[in-house]
Amino acid sequence: MCSRYEAPDADQLMHAFGVTPDQGMQSELWPGYIGPFLRAPQASDPDDEAAPAFEALTGMFGLLLFWAKDTKLARRTYNARSETADSKPSFRSAWRQGQHCIIPATAIYEPDWRSGKAVPTRITRADGGLMSIAGLWEHWTNPDGETVHSYSMLTVNADDHTLMQNYHRQGSEKRMVVVLPNGALKDWLTAPASESKAFMRQYPADRLQAEPRP
Repeated sequence: MCSRYEAPDADQLMHAFGVTPDQGMQSELWPGYIGPFLRAPQASDPDDEAAPAFEALTGMFGLLLFWAKDTKLARRTYNARSETADSKPSFRSAWRQGQHCIIPATAIYEPDWRSGKAVPTRITRADGGLMSIAGLWEHWTNPDGETVHSYSMLTVNADDHTLMQNYHRQGSEKRMVVVLPNGALKDWLTAPASESKAFMRQYPADRLQAEPRP
């Protein structure tokens, strides 16, 4: 599953979504790093047609639950299996409350083990557009009393995906992040929890491209 990805810069976010966070963020992301994510505006009237479609924030890559003692939990919660997110303690609250978000990415990285060694492989959209990865968001209060937002990427099985089946160790289950089609972004952010699983689909292999980065 995805533990490394590249985030777009502020200009790319503004061009693609019309919003950008007002906080600093990192461009190459690993669990525990701070990156951008999008959610439905929390204070807007849903019937206001002039309201912005997205709210941009920064958060930690890896979900932090209210009971977390520190940020180390993010090292284990950066990906959420969509099949079990509604029951796993780390994800069930965000899933059941429909705390949907979009994690924008210019590229994700996966290890190609077909040679017997892990070769980092950069995967992008074939058309050069940003990946809009479906995720869950949370907020956590740190020991200093500050609110820290966080997010996790949702994943699906990819055993039969003609591109993503090439990654991860032989004999292990193949997984891939849920890349949303452009037309589903607003629907995902506003969908109730009861409709979440309808969005959990593989992104077509012919719309992705992979480049080894030895």
